[in-house]
Amino acid sequence: MNKAIFLDRDGVLNHERNDYICRVEDFEVLEYQIPPLKRLFDEGYLLVIITNQGGIALQRYTEDTLAEMHEILFNKFEELGAEIIHAYYCPHHPTVNGECECRKPKSGMLLEAIAEYNIDPALSVMIGDKPRDVEAANGAGVKGILIEPDEQIDYEKVKAVLEGE
Repeated sequence: MNKAIFLDRDGVLNHERNDYICRVEDFEVLEYQIPPLKRLFDEGYLLVIITNQGGIALQRYTEDTLAEMHEILFNKFEELGAEIIHAYYCPHHPTVNGECECRKPKSGMLLEAIAEYNIDPALSVMIGDKPRDVEAANGAGVKGILIEPDEQIDYEKVKAVLEGE
């Protein structure tokens, strides 16, 4: 089985704007996150994005715009020798679509990734900047790590959580 680092996007991999990021030019990758994640990637962890993108349902931006942002993000990681294997996103918003199984704090996106990539939840963590990220992780049997928006990921802290310390 594989092991993974699940990552929220906004506030973890790109700058938190406290609003929907609707334009590609407003998408700012937090490049200082790449070195600690590359270390984990080099240790055999799959890097997987798990992100709510309710702005799609609200028609604030399109799935094509989202794909452009993700391409920028994927390319930045690849330039430094790491690979994000997939970006799972929930395009729904409760005011438009009602309840869905994928929107965090539900665990649908994590469960889909776990099944698709044969991931062992017990060997994996989810890093997010909101309690709903940790809740979604825990619902899928994955340990959650809560950081502040735009806070640099601490490799040693992630390893300690992975090792059950």
